[in-house]
Amino acid sequence: MLPETLIWLLNAALVLAQSRQQVALNSFLSLNTQSLSSSSFLLPSASNLSISVALCSGNLGSATTRFFVTNASTTVDPGPQGGTDVFEIDVGNGLGIFSGTFPNGGILAVDKGDESLSFQIGASDNGPLLETLETLPLFGDSTANQVLLFSPPFDPPSISDPSFPNYTLPIPGLDAPSPPSSSPNFTLVIAPTSASTPLTSLQQTACMISSQTSSGRIANQSLWLRDSDGWRTQWILEGLNPQTNYTAYVVQDSTKLSGPIYFTTKTPAFDCPLVASLPYCPKISYAIPLATPQTDLSVYDSRSIPSSISDPLIGYLRNFTKSLSTFACGRDYYSPLQTCADCQREYQTWLCTISFPRCGEASPSASASSRSLQRRNGDQAVLAVPALASQSKGDPSRNSNFPAFGSSYQLLLPCIETCFAADRACPSFLGFGCPDVNYNANVSYAVGFIDKIKTTKERSGLTGAAQDRYGNVWCNSGGGDPL
Repeated sequence: MLPETLIWLLNAALVLAQSRQQVALNSFLSLNTQSLSSSSFLLPSASNLSISVALCSGNLGSATTRFFVTNASTTVDPGPQGGTDVFEIDVGNGLGIFSGTFPNGGILAVDKGDESLSFQIGASDNGPLLETLETLPLFGDSTANQVLLFSPPFDPPSISDPSFPNYTLPIPGLDAPSPPSSSPNFTLVIAPTSASTPLTSLQQTACMISSQTSSGRIANQSLWLRDSDGWRTQWILEGLNPQTNYTAYVVQDSTKLSGPIYFTTKTPAFDCPLVASLPYCPKISYAIPLATPQTDLSVYDSRSIPSSISDPLIGYLRNFTKSLSTFACGRDYYSPLQTCADCQREYQTWLCTISFPRCGEASPSASASSRSLQRRNGDQAVLAVPALASQSKGDPSRNSNFPAFGSSYQLLLPCIETCFAADRACPSFLGFGCPDVNYNANVSYAVGFIDKIKTTKERSGLTGAAQDRYGNVWCNSGGGDPL
């Protein structure tokens, strides 16, 4: 007969094991330290298991609760005392991820601190369920009280360049591609950057950010295929405050966090409305010098943009495609790196960029040449002032199909790299060329903001991109992603 003490210990271990809640594979639990029925959880078996812990309350660095995991067969909860195959999950910025082999399952234990803490536990054999995405939301542009934002891309289109003998290029037109039958569930959250409790001071997790009140109101939400990166959810927000810095996040499927990015609304004097959702120019999503449209959203799209602007543009794209098709694209190669399809895509980006002049606005804090920006990692970066050209009231537009604008505005010049990209991609017989950077290219283009150009009229590639995640936009690339 077993000693009474040993029987008691065995019974206690059995009760402990039976009280542990099972974390199902490819699912997560939402919990609170004040209502836990058990401080440990059974993990499923998997050859490569990702365990993720997300803190859903409190500010960064405020939590004292700790999380420990083991894949060893034991009746004792893993904890601060350590032991064989016991690991602590570091929840820096509110999120902790541990990956390892769990052939016989394992145990995750919660060492409760002195706070009431909401948190989530997830287990998956296909990467972390709870995570921070590397891809960021995309800032389109803003007015004084509106902003155009995009989710991270998903579901990239299958692009198959045509080949000999059936080398047929797509004809640009007014028809937009059909959206996918299913998409991630994206939620947008924005708030003033200078709020008393900034979003960036909170736990940087999907459950924490999605619980916050978002500024403004969503006037329109739709799916849009901007480029080869894939589809995005497109939001048009209204009701924002003029000349205000905002922080924006996107939450995917309530479990994945993307962001933050930052943007600033324009001053009350900014008169240019937004344009978006143009099938023949899918990347165009910014403010343009046209009178405000008489639509519900006060935003131009393919239905409201004047035909005097869209018809010539579509005609140029179609004529260019016909001229390009006279080249034996499918049989003879003019470049080992580029195809006729590449030429058509780059030409379309360039033509749309110069055909839709972009309104900009100088930052009140910008100096005549450059300014300093404090990065989140603490580094100082000297950034160029946007390439703006002053346009007086009634001045003719750079696109003659645009009427003269009714007020003065600042024109954000197109990045010359969009012209270079088309020049590199297209066969020489088309006669496409760009202005010389040693002469007057800087009159019509922003020169050297992205690429390093050896000329006296250049910024030496100071910015490296047309825009960054901090809301800085230096030149018009027709829709560029952040740094």
